[in-house]
Amino acid sequence: MQTLKYSVQKDLLTAARAIFLRKGFQKTSMRDIAQASGICLSNIYNYFKSKDALFCAIVRPVVDALERMLDEHHGRAGADILEMRSEDYFRNVVREYVDLLTKHNTLLKLLFFRSQGSSLENYKETFADRSTQLVKQYFRTMKERHPEVNIEISGFYIHLHTVWMFALLEEIVRQRLKPKDIEPIITEYMTGEIFGWRKLMKI
Repeated sequence: MQTLKYSVQKDLLTAARAIFLRKGFQKTSMRDIAQASGICLSNIYNYFKSKDALFCAIVRPVVDALERMLDEHHGRAGADILEMRSEDYFRNVVREYVDLLTKHNTLLKLLFFRSQGSSLENYKETFADRSTQLVKQYFRTMKERHPEVNIEISGFYIHLHTVWMFALLEEIVRQRLKPKDIEPIITEYMTGEIFGWRKLMKI
């Protein structure tokens, strides 16, 4: 019974993802999903309480990945800021973004371009606001650990860096770049990003 339930849920998610990609959240109906999946409309609600819950379940892996990246870099257990000076740090960050884009390309498209009308419609803005506050706290923590580090950086500039990050991801997804073309772009972006922060923070 449990195996059957998992199979039905998987079929439902697969069918819904294809329709959301084609029509977007707003123009997709639960009836569309029922027809495409072969699962009766009333039964869908045994798995997901709403269209929004279904959409959120589909994009959850990429949302989790973005949240994890934020926490690992700027959360309470974030990397020490002086690691920015190491070549290993640079390579790891580049690889992290390349992996995100290659593994979750389709889900990023859904989140960025097909989420209008869903509870994730303003995800980028919400993420940027939260990221700004988290980075400010991270900087204060790093200042206590390394008094020589300069953290007198405006909240506007910190916020802008998250906006730029999303603009980068959106443009790569929009242009449907191949994996082999993504890494050089991320490398260029991160070169400016990391060395810019190092200059500002005097590290």
